[in-house]
Amino acid sequence: MTVRYFAAAAKAAGTREEAIEFEGTVGDLRRELVERYGDAMARVLASGSFLVDGVVSRDDTRTIGAAVDVLPPFAGG
Repeated sequence: MTVRYFAAAAKAAGTREEAIEFEGTVGDLRRELVERYGDAMARVLASGSFLVDGVVSRDDTRTIGAAVDVLPPFAGG
């Protein structure tokens, strides 16, 4: 699966995109990324979200397909 990281998520992962062997849910991926990248990623994911099949999701039970974007919280103005 392809994981793309944006802004603070890319900084926490040290990359903008990577291919990983993964099957599961948003919650499973959240745990995997925190395990891989530690506290910096945990802080991003605490208020960030995932883009799954073009839909923003914070639902830990949502199944992930071939690609997902990890989105940090965005500031508005």
